[in-house]
Amino acid sequence: MYMKHMCFTLLVQPNRHSIRASELQCEHTVFWSIIVPGGTFNPNMIRLPIASLAALILVACTAAPAQKAPQPSVTQAVLAGKLIDVRTGSVHAHAYILIAGDRVQSIADSAPSGIPVTDLSAYTVLPGLIDAHGHILSNPTTQNFADHLRTSIPQSTVWGVYNLRLWLDHGFTSVRDACEGPADYPQFALRESVRRGIILGPRITAAGSCISIAGGHGDGAPFSPDLDLPRGRNVADTVDDIDHVVRRDIKYGADWIKLMASGGVMDPISDFHVQELSEAQMAEAVAVAHRAGKKVMAHAEGAVGIKAAVRAGVDSIEHGTMLDEEGATLMEQHHTWLVPTLYCFQHDMQTGLSKGRDPASFAKGEEIMAAQGPAFKLALAHHIRIVYGTDDADVDEAASMEFGALVRGGLSTLGALQAATINAATMLGKDQDVGTLEPGRYADVIAVKGDPLADITVMEHVAFVMQGGRIIKDPAHPDRNPVLHVQ
Repeated sequence: MYMKHMCFTLLVQPNRHSIRASELQCEHTVFWSIIVPGGTFNPNMIRLPIASLAALILVACTAAPAQKAPQPSVTQAVLAGKLIDVRTGSVHAHAYILIAGDRVQSIADSAPSGIPVTDLSAYTVLPGLIDAHGHILSNPTTQNFADHLRTSIPQSTVWGVYNLRLWLDHGFTSVRDACEGPADYPQFALRESVRRGIILGPRITAAGSCISIAGGHGDGAPFSPDLDLPRGRNVADTVDDIDHVVRRDIKYGADWIKLMASGGVMDPISDFHVQELSEAQMAEAVAVAHRAGKKVMAHAEGAVGIKAAVRAGVDSIEHGTMLDEEGATLMEQHHTWLVPTLYCFQHDMQTGLSKGRDPASFAKGEEIMAAQGPAFKLALAHHIRIVYGTDDADVDEAASMEFGALVRGGLSTLGALQAATINAATMLGKDQDVGTLEPGRYADVIAVKGDPLADITVMEHVAFVMQGGRIIKDPAHPDRNPVLHVQ
């Protein structure tokens, strides 16, 4: 006879009473056997409380040895002359990165026989890099603020394809797009095209629109008032407006929400000292985004805008160029990430007006440069977590130059490498996939000549790039995936 009760089954046989843990999520079937004298069973002979019996079954299930899933078969290996562990800065000499499909299987001292091995024994090897502040659709040939009036969205998208290929060539296997102007989100189409393998490029995490007040840093129409231009879909002057704009971005696929907390430098009309979106607007944006599982970044140059954005709960501050003591303390307390984008301001001073930049914008750049160094040192003194971001329209010239700027600003060489790997991955919530060369992560591998822990400038010359187990750039085959460089 069978007696079924709660989550277990009682199986009674002559001379034996067995309890089967068949109703539990158990990897092994578990039996308890009780000998019944004379071959007969009286249910009253055993009086175990249900809770006690369930506990016994649970303990048995827990104690049952779990079978480990077999490791995936190694399909290829990379031999690193030196392999840097970006978590600790330790260096493993003559290490093999064993790869199964598009993921790292393990790090070993040898490779299985019969699999292809990419020999990088003359190089230092690191995880693929992450640029956490890019604008994918940028035209690298101009800084004329009105250029977007003459550039179609299809043309901007083509520039995006070009820029993505350049990032990859410089070793950036992931990028966060920090908002774009077009209201139909070409960056989302590019993200999906990379994911599906239609185009080559870094894996993209994308913000939507550049959410701004009317006349603010993200208002793309600072023109004569007699021009009857439609209001931008990204413009939000009230808390209710914020709800609508943020939800629209999320509806069409935004991974992050981008807020303009202060004025900026590149446009000719805003004042970077001035807070733009109100603290209430930014707090509402954070509430809506976080409820939807999205994160929020805030463009913030001036000290007032930085502090308002941090109090509102944003996840990262972009630039933070005029950070003061109070703001640094707030960021430390709130564990807010900082993406300082140091080099783009320095680069703009070198470029000057040669690419059509508005003189008013250049004057703002000169002023803000005086605050950049002290603000960054303040951030380091408060142990604010630093993430790598370029924010430069000229990806080919600037993508790798932030390393040197960070170190000149006071960050250690290991800190600069971490900013572009494990820190960026953690901020993006992608640290189980990218940012380190550890089992289970994507096989995103780059190599440089020399030792970046001793000389960070070697990061400006990435020789080898692998993304998800696929070799993109190889010094042994310089004709592999050649890149056009537009002047």
